[in-house]
Amino acid sequence: MRVWMISLRMSIVFMILLGLGYNLVVTGIAQLFMPYQADGSLIYDDQKQLVGSELIGQSFTEPGYFQGRVSSIEYNALGSGSANYAPSNPDLLTRTKASIEAWSSENPDVQISEVPLELVTNSGSGLDPHISPEAARVQIPRISKATGISQEELEQLVEKHISDRQFGFLGEPVVTVLELNLDLQSHLSIP
Repeated sequence: MRVWMISLRMSIVFMILLGLGYNLVVTGIAQLFMPYQADGSLIYDDQKQLVGSELIGQSFTEPGYFQGRVSSIEYNALGSGSANYAPSNPDLLTRTKASIEAWSSENPDVQISEVPLELVTNSGSGLDPHISPEAARVQIPRISKATGISQEELEQLVEKHISDRQFGFLGEPVVTVLELNLDLQSHLSIP
């Protein structure tokens, strides 16, 4: 019985210490040294209204906005992940063909061979908020037609929003679609 009591006390101490104490310390350190990231990398518009997170993609369907990657979960952060189909799965082929057809109808000025693969396929999480600079640039003709903004101005806007590789060598340059669209909307007066 003595061994059981010692085990029970030790379990309670470690549950409090590691289950509660550790989390409070790590959260406190994160809030102290990197509050923006600790709070979810939230993005606000010019009126200080919360519009999203730098870490979670959103659906933009209007032709006057840049569009992100396809999401089979409709960017629902509660259920991160995609169907994870094998390349030979007919459902993957069907979904990809539908994405290509939708792209072609919305962007008739761009040859499908010029479209980066990321614009017609899912990311692993279904929540990817970034696209490559090439994926942003290939959308410029559609956005220019829809908004009346010159392609040169849109190219400058994309260039402004390119984030370089992390630490200069990790990953690839990316564009956060939400931030790009907010800038497009607020500075260039898109309704």
